[in-house]
Amino acid sequence: MFFCNTTQGGEGAEKTSALKGQEGCTATASRVRTFRGRRYRRAPAPPEAPAPGPPPRRVLALPAPPGGRRPGLRRRLRGARGPGRCGAARRFLPLPARRFRALRPRPLPVLPPGAVLGGGCGGARAMAAERGGCSLDAVPLPPEVRESLAELELELSEGDITQKGYEKKRAKLLARYIPLVQGVDPSLQAENRVPGTSQATAAVSKQQKSRSTNSRDERFRSDVHTEAVQAALAKYKERKMPMPSKRRSVLVHSSVETYTPPDTSSASEDEGSLRRQGRITSTPFQSHSNVEPWLNRVIQGSSTSSSASSTSSHPGGKPAAASNTATATAAATVLADLMAHTQLDNHSAPPDVTTGLVEHLHHERPQLASVRGVPRGFNSSILETADGVPVNSRVSSKIQQLLNTLKRPKRPPLKEFFVDDFEELLEVQQPDPNQPKPEGNQMSVLKGEPLGVVTNWPPSLLAALQRWGTTQPKSPCLTALDTTGKAIYTLTYGKLWSRSLKLAYTLLNKLTTRNEPLLKPGDRVALVFPNSDPVMFMVAFYGCLLAELIPVPIEVPLTRKDAGSQQIGFLLGSCGVTLALTTDACQKGLPKAQTGEVVTFKGWPRLIWFVIDGKHLAKPAKDWHPQVRDASAEIAYIEYKTSKEGSTVGITISHASMLAHCHALTQACGYSEAETLTNVLDFKRDAGLWHGVLTSVMNRMHVISIPYALMKVNPLSWIQKVCSYKARVAVVKSRDMHWSLLAQRDQRDVSLSSLRMLIVADGANPWSISSCDAFLNVFQSRGLRPEVICPCASSSEALTVAIRRPPELGGPPPGKAVLSMNCLSFGVIRVDTEEKLSILTVQDVGQIMPGANVCVVKVDGTPYLCKADEVGEICVNSGATGMAYFGLLGITKNVFEAIPVTATGVPVSDQPFTRTGLLGFVGPDYLVFVVGKLDGLMTVSGRRHNADDVVATALAVEPMKFVYRGRIAVFSVTVLHDDRIVLVAEQRPDASEEDSFQWMSRVLQAIDSIHQVGVYCLALVPANTLPKAPLGGIHVSETKQRFLEGALHPCNVLMCPHTCVTNLPKPRQKQPDVGPASMIVGNLVAGKRIAQASGRDVTQLEDNDQARKFLYLADVLQWRAQTTPDHPLFLLLNSKGTVTSTASCIQLHKRAERVAVALMEKGRLNVGDHVALVYPPGVDLIATFYGCLYAGCIPITVRPPHPQNLATTLPTVKMIVEVSKSACILTTQVIMKLLKSKEAAAAVDIKTWPTILDTDDMPKKKLANIFRPASPDMLAYLDFSVSTTGILAGVKMSHAATSALCRSIKLQCELYPSRQIAICLDPYCGLGFALWCLCSVYSGHQSILVPPLELESNVSLWLSAVSQYKVRVTFCSYSVMEMCTKGLGTQTDMLRMKGVNLSCVRTCMVVAEERPRITLTQSFSKLFKDLGLSARAVSTTFGCRVNVAICLQPNRLGKLAEQGTAGPDPTTVYVDMRALRHDRVRLVERGSPHSLPLMESGKILPGVKVIIAHTETKGPLGDSHLGEIWVSSPHNATGYYTVYGEEALHADHFTARLSFGDTQTIWARTGYLGFLRRTELTDASGERHDALYVVGSLDETLELRGMRYHPIDIETSVIRAHKSIAECAVFTWTNLLVVVVELEGSEQEALDLVALVTNVVLEEHYLIVGVVVIVDPGVIPINSRGEKQRMHLRDGFLADQLDPIYVAYNM
Repeated sequence: MFFCNTTQGGEGAEKTSALKGQEGCTATASRVRTFRGRRYRRAPAPPEAPAPGPPPRRVLALPAPPGGRRPGLRRRLRGARGPGRCGAARRFLPLPARRFRALRPRPLPVLPPGAVLGGGCGGARAMAAERGGCSLDAVPLPPEVRESLAELELELSEGDITQKGYEKKRAKLLARYIPLVQGVDPSLQAENRVPGTSQATAAVSKQQKSRSTNSRDERFRSDVHTEAVQAALAKYKERKMPMPSKRRSVLVHSSVETYTPPDTSSASEDEGSLRRQGRITSTPFQSHSNVEPWLNRVIQGSSTSSSASSTSSHPGGKPAAASNTATATAAATVLADLMAHTQLDNHSAPPDVTTGLVEHLHHERPQLASVRGVPRGFNSSILETADGVPVNSRVSSKIQQLLNTLKRPKRPPLKEFFVDDFEELLEVQQPDPNQPKPEGNQMSVLKGEPLGVVTNWPPSLLAALQRWGTTQPKSPCLTALDTTGKAIYTLTYGKLWSRSLKLAYTLLNKLTTRNEPLLKPGDRVALVFPNSDPVMFMVAFYGCLLAELIPVPIEVPLTRKDAGSQQIGFLLGSCGVTLALTTDACQKGLPKAQTGEVVTFKGWPRLIWFVIDGKHLAKPAKDWHPQVRDASAEIAYIEYKTSKEGSTVGITISHASMLAHCHALTQACGYSEAETLTNVLDFKRDAGLWHGVLTSVMNRMHVISIPYALMKVNPLSWIQKVCSYKARVAVVKSRDMHWSLLAQRDQRDVSLSSLRMLIVADGANPWSISSCDAFLNVFQSRGLRPEVICPCASSSEALTVAIRRPPELGGPPPGKAVLSMNCLSFGVIRVDTEEKLSILTVQDVGQIMPGANVCVVKVDGTPYLCKADEVGEICVNSGATGMAYFGLLGITKNVFEAIPVTATGVPVSDQPFTRTGLLGFVGPDYLVFVVGKLDGLMTVSGRRHNADDVVATALAVEPMKFVYRGRIAVFSVTVLHDDRIVLVAEQRPDASEEDSFQWMSRVLQAIDSIHQVGVYCLALVPANTLPKAPLGGIHVSETKQRFLEGALHPCNVLMCPHTCVTNLPKPRQKQPDVGPASMIVGNLVAGKRIAQASGRDVTQLEDNDQARKFLYLADVLQWRAQTTPDHPLFLLLNSKGTVTSTASCIQLHKRAERVAVALMEKGRLNVGDHVALVYPPGVDLIATFYGCLYAGCIPITVRPPHPQNLATTLPTVKMIVEVSKSACILTTQVIMKLLKSKEAAAAVDIKTWPTILDTDDMPKKKLANIFRPASPDMLAYLDFSVSTTGILAGVKMSHAATSALCRSIKLQCELYPSRQIAICLDPYCGLGFALWCLCSVYSGHQSILVPPLELESNVSLWLSAVSQYKVRVTFCSYSVMEMCTKGLGTQTDMLRMKGVNLSCVRTCMVVAEERPRITLTQSFSKLFKDLGLSARAVSTTFGCRVNVAICLQPNRLGKLAEQGTAGPDPTTVYVDMRALRHDRVRLVERGSPHSLPLMESGKILPGVKVIIAHTETKGPLGDSHLGEIWVSSPHNATGYYTVYGEEALHADHFTARLSFGDTQTIWARTGYLGFLRRTELTDASGERHDALYVVGSLDETLELRGMRYHPIDIETSVIRAHKSIAECAVFTWTNLLVVVVELEGSEQEALDLVALVTNVVLEEHYLIVGVVVIVDPGVIPINSRGEKQRMHLRDGFLADQLDPIYVAYNM
């Protein structure tokens, strides 16, 4: 591996000398340059050139590879990225040819100054000189010219001058000294550029650079990284990616047409034009004649900067033609040539990020056309789907595009599997045999220097305060500043001591409750102080210590919903805090309740707020003196820490630890009395507290505290204060250094020469190195010495772990490590000489603290010591660490402490070490290197990635400065047993859709290339919407929480499950054909019975009803009209609950006769002609049905068209009329007019209707003779229905089957003339038709008819009718039940007051052709239990086309039950959903994982036999298998009636025979999958009860990954995923699973659902969702039975008729 031990900021060494007036191009003894693709060696620099300046770096030199030169990695600093950096290439960093075996410290050879590695920003000059064809080193330049050149460099790096201007001015300056430069053609100069430097060198306008717009948090900027990212992107072809469709109202940032034309200021050639060019070139705007002229101007104008743009800067650019770029420079020539000729009319769509497939030419619609409200006539090309169906729609073309990208999913070959409980074998990542393994020796415990003995060292921190407060009362202790930077107050040591005493006295003696003191020593007290008031905080902190109370400093809660505030409340509660100290101003600013008191924040305990301003404090009594004890092991204070998951814990620090830590810091930093220190950090915790409040008091130092608010207004404030107070030490973060770089041009007169230590508190972050380097590059000319910069590493648990010492304190020279990111992901330290893109450069954080022992242990499992070249968690054993997590003993033992052991298991110490949560290793000179934090660790497929590194990569992909202020959060979520990386970024307010997807696709490519890991989800949110941490930055755990709860509200989202999820179970392989015989033998051997069952035998059942004598229903009606003419058969209710029409036996008979006469006379129909009955639900429908029977015609009931929706409902009516070959239509006058209206003519051809007769005014004529069929097998009626799969079919019902059906229902439900039943069903097909039209006539009971349509205006109609008529048996559909559950959920009390009582109901049966909906029936039962509904009353039925009534479950209570004729209650079983996918039934316990509850579909009807058969072999199955339900019964339908006579295709449905076993019986195939289970219950005959369970329709099942999925299971999971999902439907299209979700909420929640839907389907069903479509409520079509019409939905989706809110394509 490669270490270069350098003086700090050595990257900037040459830059500094240039700033001091010396030429900076003396970096390497022999530098390689590339010109027109050839390699040259630079001449060695002359000996007189080296600049006086920093001491030489010490470099770990390794032998060069054969061939003489080491492979190099080009490092670049990019001017466009941030000022203070130069915009050109850095020097080559030599990398070793062979791996560094063990990281033993050893003396290193010193290279001459010319061989300094890593280069500074002088690289720009080097390159410029190269372009001139001659080295500037060889040319003697006067000092004033060098000064001017340095100034010019600086202007370029800060964006004050364009690249063109820079080159012109530079050429002018050098013209006298290097004549060659004038002759160089500018295009040649551009040619020699490294790919990707375009944005670096393109200048950024002054306005963009002003602090107000660009105080971005560029903590993560690492310029080597930027180079690597750009080089990685240059390797990728620009691939197509389907853009999502988004509805206009969802566009948070509107599209291009809302942009205002840019002003004509100088900015037009800078970042603005680059950004627009990148946005515009990817869509064909030129082809729009209506595009604003300024757009065209921008396009033409931006070509001026094309020389300064690379492949990666604009999406339309052609990729570099080098497939394997050996070095970045090798491709530069090709690239420059390309760029010179690339026109900006290459309109490629956004890249496809799934696979590197061959490009398909897609005429991608521009984003403008995909937004609703914009004319869509732009693209008229017809595409063909994979099925060869031409489609002309946006959605279709996108799906087609997506399909082409998903043909070969990216799945690494995984050989091994582990069994996850059952059939589903999840693939588990096997270790790569070639993965790097640590080879070094086992490390030993590292011992820090001993703590020095100081003679007058105080025995405790309070003793020090007392000493300074009494002996040096006038010494300044702390200066507070306001937001303008003025010093508002200086606290002296005397004041601090006296005010702390006052506070301690007041707290102990003046605060009482019921005459008891409120506080006693050891109690915890919250300290709530704003970041702008360090004085009051310091008084409060020391006051608490003096009173022997334990301060718990926390952030000021601003609102009731602060990010993480609830967790802070939990900490306060667990610490038993009852009192909060604050200032008057802060207390006034807190949110108040109506009483005027401070509100209780969510999750917080009730607090007493005490203001500690002077007027509230009492003067101590003369005889009161606090005890200033020696430092003990008692708790001194508690510091809070938020974990990765967002939970907050309190870390306890003892008095002894606090003192030892101050001692160690004093020794390590060389603090001396009365030094001045500038503190920019939060003084309440961490390094800000340790240096600025504790150690400073120990040493009587003067602290200048810079508030965060001041830094936001004036980022240079801390440097100005260092300068004005001549501060010796400053404590900052990388962010503060970066911010000051952005603003440093405002101040020329600042000097940092007084600083001896610049402590970088977050120096342990891998990206702090670039801030340190850039800061040094700029401020070295202002007196900053390189050795002053001291990064340190710390953690809340172990306090300060390591800090770099300046040389005068005996510190070794600083070091850098350039590490292979690939090896790091395996926890090994290496440089990958093959792949130079993925490297991480880290700086050391110095040596360990005095008096500490440090070791590095393995991250997972037993804390074994790591090898020297292995990354592990740093652990510290010292007297200066935290003690424990407050109140959490278990976690303290397991997480806080560790006892490291050697490889043989021997503990290295009897003392526990404290885990720091920092990942790193120890390098040469015992320097500590940190490469990441445990909190940011994401383990994907066994490889570890650091969140900060991924953020750095994402931020480097920013040619258009896309991310708002650098605000990116990266975290992992666990989906399907592995971590998945999620990246959330705030996008700039002016970013377009096109920009967003351009950026996202490039981020995916960059992360894939550099980290070799896929990003699972990329979400973009509007600017300023991510939850913020108290002092800036993003609250990552809160962001993660919002993502998981669906409360992030992104404006763009891209999911990539296809590329990321590589551990899906193996697709199921179909078994070689197992014959039906083997199946039976297998079942018998396994002791499984063959799955068959039957209802009671009809022949043995006594039935003394006269109706048995009649084979034909027409005969039954005539008989009833004669014997019981006035017996009421039907009552029809309207929406108000009043009876609108009735029919007794005789009335019905007479009306039927009239209809028959009309058919014969008016319609001139013959026997056997088909008649369509188009009526609303009512008695007319029933009368005309019997009229047809009387006339010998065949009736077909048809639902009338909806007057408000003729366009969709009338074609169905027309189709049924045509397919059924109806010779006549009977209807009402109103509907007749509707069928012939102009509106109808627009939907169908109204001239082709058959004869239409209205039956409103028929003459009272008696029928001469009623038709009597010749045989019972003659056709009685046709039952037409549309299946859920959208297939319209008519089923033939014979007279015999019709009578048998009525008889079976009568016997099952015990229907007699004395009974009343209520029916709330549609009367047009299936069991609904039979109950409505047939059963009452056959059994003679009275039917109360409630049309379901009436419930839309009066939801309680059905239940009120049931209660009013005291109905015992009622039938409804699921849609009716759902309507009642949703509509009456809150009105049960009101119904009870109206007298609705459902205790009369014995049986409420749901008529359905589907799996019973348990959740709905249970909700219904629970909801109306208050109205007297019995829990046992609700049951289900099952019927289908071939047999409309297979199961009915009458729950007979009361006397019949006592007589023993009652059947058993319906049973519910729980089956394993994963087994079901393999067509197997495995019963599991309720609540077990993957369990699916299934309710029995009802009791099998008398005369019905059921068997379960294999769908393919047609052999009988055992009861542990899922198969097709076959039925044999007298009331089976006799066949399909279709217009084209294709009975042969379906003959099998009605006349199927088993292929083995009982091959004689003729069965009808239901087309439904189910299973039979013999239960423990017995039926009336004492037989064991066989229960039939329906699982779902065979036609609707989805065949995915070789398994059978039922849509309802996936939909149930999806509906549970988020409260705003109202309904869901899934279907497949080719190999994609499409999920359509109805959003019941605001449209801003739409994109939240995409990730949640994808997650839940992956987790619960092991399926990857291809497309997520978010639509409005009511878009998913549902038929009258409440069944989803998924195929209609699919057709609507493919024809682009859904009008979706958002369509997301998962990659």
